[in-house]
Amino acid sequence: MSKALPAIFFGHGNPMNAIQHNSYTEAWSAIGRKVGKPKAILSISAHWYVPMSGVTIATAPRTIHDFGGFPEALFQVQYPAAGDPVLAARVQRMLAPIPVTQDSHWGLDHGTWSVLCHVYPEADIPIVQLSIDETRPASFHLEVGKWLAPLREEGVLIVGSGNLVHNLHTYAWGRHVQEPYDWAVRFEQLAREMLVTGESTPLVNYESLGRDAQLSIPTPDHYLPLLYVIGTRQDKERVSFPVEGVDGGSISMLAVQVGG
Repeated sequence: MSKALPAIFFGHGNPMNAIQHNSYTEAWSAIGRKVGKPKAILSISAHWYVPMSGVTIATAPRTIHDFGGFPEALFQVQYPAAGDPVLAARVQRMLAPIPVTQDSHWGLDHGTWSVLCHVYPEADIPIVQLSIDETRPASFHLEVGKWLAPLREEGVLIVGSGNLVHNLHTYAWGRHVQEPYDWAVRFEQLAREMLVTGESTPLVNYESLGRDAQLSIPTPDHYLPLLYVIGTRQDKERVSFPVEGVDGGSISMLAVQVGG
């Protein structure tokens, strides 16, 4: 049996990272070199957060520029990776009897391509996106990760894209460098300790973790992709953090890697 691929949660942060070179994008590139080329990628992005479970089936998924107010150069970025309808159908079967819609309209949103354009700049790996069903509790998303875990043995890289701490209301949009807020630092450290020790229950029940968690996760969309990734963890698998940092005071750029 071939070695299982890791599963990785990326803190994707500002869409401008797609066209910038900084410590985060350099670390993303290094991850691609270290992991190598998978057979395909299954991506769970914060930006496909809808009231249903769906998988993309387009053979040539479009690059979605799902943001506003950024320079024109960012809107010109294309990430022409192929889709993988066979993988989409496999995911659909793995999640049965949960109804999973085959979606031909959605493509690759910036939660996926703004990171992968650095991890795999050649865009030569087929990608399927799985939506986040906003009607389901956090425990559901962890369970889906468990059901999808066998894909790691089949050459599929499972990617979650969001941010462990994501509070845009407190984000420093100006040019000055904002030191990380104390609550963001405390929550990230608490989460890291739980991730290392495999304490998934409090991470699922994050709303009970106090004010720091409430400030760090004002909405669940950017947090839930992490639960899919840790759901794939097998017994005693190592968890590591190949990317670290906090942007604008309140956006954690932490990457969480399971296995590898």
